Amino acid sequence: MTRPGEARARVLVVGGGPVGMLLAAELAALGTEVVLVEGRTTTSERPKATTLHARTVQCLARRGHLPDHLAQAGGDANTMPFHFAGIPGLAITAPPTEPQPVLKVPQAEWERHFEGRARAAGARVLRGHRVVGLDRTPEGVRVEAQGPRGTVTLHARYAVGADGARSTVRRLAGIESDTWPATATALMGQVRLRDEHARLLPPGWHRTPRGWLVVKEAADGSTHLRTLNCDRPPGDRERPVTLAELSQEVSYLAGHDITLTEGRWLSRFSDFSRLARTFRAGPVFLAGDAAHVHFPVGGQGLSTGLLDAVGLGWKLALAAAGDAGDELLDTYDAERRPAARRVVDNTRAQVALMRPDPALDPLRDLIAGMLTSGEDGSGAGGADGGRGGDAFGLMISAQDTVLPTRSPSSSWEGTFLRNVALDTAEGPTDVIRLLREGRPLLLLLGEDGERHLGAARPWAHRLRVVRCAPVPDLPCEALLVRPDGYVGWAPDGGALDAVLARCFGGRGVPDPPEALAAAGPGQPTG
Repeated sequence: MTRPGEARARVLVVGGGPVGMLLAAELAALGTEVVLVEGRTTTSERPKATTLHARTVQCLARRGHLPDHLAQAGGDANTMPFHFAGIPGLAITAPPTEPQPVLKVPQAEWERHFEGRARAAGARVLRGHRVVGLDRTPEGVRVEAQGPRGTVTLHARYAVGADGARSTVRRLAGIESDTWPATATALMGQVRLRDEHARLLPPGWHRTPRGWLVVKEAADGSTHLRTLNCDRPPGDRERPVTLAELSQEVSYLAGHDITLTEGRWLSRFSDFSRLARTFRAGPVFLAGDAAHVHFPVGGQGLSTGLLDAVGLGWKLALAAAGDAGDELLDTYDAERRPAARRVVDNTRAQVALMRPDPALDPLRDLIAGMLTSGEDGSGAGGADGGRGGDAFGLMISAQDTVLPTRSPSSSWEGTFLRNVALDTAEGPTDVIRLLREGRPLLLLLGEDGERHLGAARPWAHRLRVVRCAPVPDLPCEALLVRPDGYVGWAPDGGALDAVLARCFGGRGVPDPPEALAAAGPGQPTG
């Protein structure tokens, strides 16, 4: 029974940034009752992240979250220029059947987009509510939030903290972190410059003898400025930045006076890094900046957080419906924490390379040469395409991510299934279209794949089974594909029923034999 001032849901999401809103949208679309609480009453227009990298773009396309004009395949020349530690020459490449590998969209637009999808799917969004208490209960969690009408008590089976770097959920859940102290200081702001000074600071990454200046033109004619000073100790993170301070710092780094005539969204940050020691503590999960914080170089922060949401959403939805248990939920930490650690490590390496030390010049030259090298190739198990020799591009875009597996002998399990065309009796389709439903997908490729129908039958109500013609580019008779696009099983990885039992628990709900037999190609079986 719910009393006045109380609310119940299967999943409570704390934090209404893009990560929290995407997670709420994923859960609601999969039929999960979800409530999201957010302290802000509106979307912040403060300039933040603008970059989404290839693997995040690919996952969002599979889940149907990309607008049509962004979901189009990039074609044979699906490569975009990028940088590593401000060093140009890096190429981010995706297979030709995937969307373009780098999207530039302001974070606020993604937040509004995901919030609209979450609300349309039935998620309840409570803005203007700040979490002040969290306790575990026999049923899951109880959370108290202060809102405009007083305290609201929220009961849920699971709670997810997507509430930023200073996560209240992380603190209240008692989740400890590994941290790396700040070694550099940075300032940021959207400013206007005198015309003569604007010519001295053209758009781009500018390395100076004292540090770095990153200059971007804004749509309204102003300039978005970021500084990096590796010699100055980090200041008080809470102390407001003044236009005079930013002007002084820009002038110091540039080596001559730069006059800023106006500014807004001024802030300071550093290369302080944090990685939660676990992304799951019982019924409590962490995602996005609540789980991992790093210096914002390489545009990896938002991408990593959104991958958390995509990786967690389908698992929580299954668990909330009673169709999965702890074993599946535990894979979230096992998969996403190592991926986040790699981002923390490579951003710390980039800051080290950006230090204005001439002794580092040979190393920077070496890295510059490596960025422009690489031969065309493909990823493990035929799952990825692009510049196989360009380890930097695959790392920055997360296209080199291979998930931990239970079947080391499998060449497919844990790899990402690239988008391929599929021929079914219902007509042509592809991997991206089949995954938009959000259910695990069992692909049966040709007559040889039919032998796996019996093993799948007890879980027919949880799977989408699709029969299609053999695909020359997929030398495999069957594949179990997770909603996030990663392969969960292939015939070289053991028995299918054992894998399904680990994912979903028990023996499922046996369907009549005719249920699977009657399901046409491309049609769900339950």
